[in-house]
This record gives sequence, structure tokens and C-alpha cells, in this order.
Amino acid sequence: MGSPVVVMGVSGSGKSTVGAALAQRMRVPFADADDFHPSANIAKMSAGHALDDDDRFPWLESIGQWLADHHAGGVMSCSALKHKYRDQLRQHCPGVIFLYLSGSVEVIRRRQASRPGHFMPAALLDSQFATLEPLGPDEVGIAIDVDQSIDAIVDEYMAQIDTDTTEQENR
Repeated sequence: MGSPVVVMGVSGSGKSTVGAALAQRMRVPFADADDFHPSANIAKMSAGHALDDDDRFPWLESIGQWLADHHAGGVMSCSALKHKYRDQLRQHCPGVIFLYLSGSVEVIRRRQASRPGHFMPAALLDSQFATLEPLGPDEVGIAIDVDQSIDAIVDEYMAQIDTDTTEQENR
């Protein structure tokens, strides 16, 4: 099957939609990190307050455990905004690959406006972009622009992974 994939990015970037489509294409299990939040985190975000690292630690531990349990393949949608959060996930599953859904504030704001009722209010988008640390050169992953169709994003990811795998096998 391969390594598990974390579809990451700010709220409204399409993590859940892309993650579900990617998991279906790869025929592996899918999980949404939002489902791993304790009720206190959801209440805090619903009230318009950003989570802090203390709030995120146990949540990331649960996600890391899911990745470890699916080390042979699975897709998790998770913001994973900071390098240290991704490091925490890698401690559980060193082979995880990150698919970073990148996009401008304008594109993401437009996407967020189309999902009323989500517990993450659009007002927190600026704090998400302030927190975001894009993938570093030391991280295994791919950045893909979200301003295209879900199928195009999944196709691009699959093509890049196939290319990377072929290059590694030919070394």
C-alpha cells in the first residue's frame, strides 16, 4: 500500500474533501482530525478562540496513534500547521507523507464562506495563516495549490508520488 498521508493546511483549504477523495482513489482508510478533537477544543474554537499548543498536544497524540495504526496506508486530514506538530506526528509514524494544500487568503476565505455552520469560524482564518509554517526542505511532502478541482489535486498528488517513487527506485 505505502505510507500514510496527512492532508494539511488551514481551515477551509479542503483537507477533508481532498483527503476523502485521495483515500478513495488509493483504497485506504480515511479519518478526519476534526473527529479527534475533545469537546473542550471544539467549544473553544466555536467561541472564536484559537487553540494553543497545550490544547493541541493530546489531539495530535491521538492523530499520531491513528497514523501509527495505519502505517501501511491511510489518509488523515489534519491542519498540522507548525513544523513541530508535524514532528509530533512523525514520532508516531516516521514514514508519513504530507500533502500541503496551499492557497491565498482570498481563495481560502471564499471557500470558507461556502461552509456555514462549521465549528471553526472564518474569523480565525487570519490566526491560522499566522500560525502556518509551510513544509520545510527536511520534510517529506508535496505542496499543491487548492485553486483547482478536487480531482485535479488528487491527480497531481498521485502523479508526483508516482514520479518520486520511480526516481527513488532508479537510484
